[in-house]
Amino acid sequence: MTQHNGGKGLSLARRLYKSRILGLALGFFCVAAGMYPLQPSPWVWALILFNAFVWPHLAFQWARRAPVPFYGERRNLLVDAFLGGFWVTAMHFNPLPTTTTLSLTAMNNIAVGGVRFFFAGCVAQVLGIAVALLLFGFGFVAQTSPLQLYACLPMLTLYPLALGLISYQQAKVLVRHKRELLALSRTDSLTGLLNHGAWKDLLEIEFQRCRRQAPNQGGAIALIDVDHFKAINDTYGHVAGDIVLRKLSKLLRQNLRIGDQVGRYGGDEFCVILPNVPLEHAAVLMDALRCRFGGLDYEQNPALQVSLSIGLAAYSPEHSDALDWLNDADQALYEAKTTGRNKVSCRRGDRSSTVLLSSL
Repeated sequence: MTQHNGGKGLSLARRLYKSRILGLALGFFCVAAGMYPLQPSPWVWALILFNAFVWPHLAFQWARRAPVPFYGERRNLLVDAFLGGFWVTAMHFNPLPTTTTLSLTAMNNIAVGGVRFFFAGCVAQVLGIAVALLLFGFGFVAQTSPLQLYACLPMLTLYPLALGLISYQQAKVLVRHKRELLALSRTDSLTGLLNHGAWKDLLEIEFQRCRRQAPNQGGAIALIDVDHFKAINDTYGHVAGDIVLRKLSKLLRQNLRIGDQVGRYGGDEFCVILPNVPLEHAAVLMDALRCRFGGLDYEQNPALQVSLSIGLAAYSPEHSDALDWLNDADQALYEAKTTGRNKVSCRRGDRSSTVLLSSL
């Protein structure tokens, strides 16, 4: 958990490092213009320069070396808010510099931490105001001069654009991560194929498509089982079993069409959706796949010979739902396994009778 927060915080610190450099450099002109008519002491000018040009780099290093950079960066933002409150008081609450400084500081806080952190930033600003009141006393400048107006304009225009660009880039990263997580949630880790749930979702979509089209434009589904897979694991080990499954998944990807949907149904069983393919053609394709797989060599275990049993089922308007169609493929696979294995068995759904078409 700490490692995750740390990585997240370091990424946040890097993003805010760039925006802080820009924001405080632009803020320098805003604060300097507000302070100049008040003729502040040299130490105040030194503090302004430190805040504008040294603090951004110090803040980044402070966050980067923190045990959890995420919390270190939140601390830095509270320091920014404190200094914002300090400077608006030192400028005697000059309307435009005050509004610019406080609003952009608040925008940072709410963008990073939401409403709760916004209120935490408000507390830090109040503390900054209190400290400045002790040092400078209370003063109020009612009007903003033209110089102060022009000094604030870059801050009001360029900084929101920079913050918006950073937010947009972060949104793109989050969208990419979401897509990657969605792909991982739908993918079998061993084979890289669709997992059980993702494939069944596509089967439902394919079933509905077949229902909308003419019956002769339907497709077929195949269930593929590695013969005697448990014996392979027991004899040659689970590593050899994993190699067998990976070889089969690679062969499926290489020998099927782009539009065919391949998944790992579970254990040593694989599943394929073959849209717009007549059952007889699908049987030829599956039998060719069975022959190719049976001829594969295994360098680690030269004596290993592996075969496939395949059950095929054509779509039929008589199927009540996708699971009914899948059940026909399962029955065909059962026929292939109980009649000798290493073969393809096909069933064409017909509610009056379910007929075994072929065993190849």
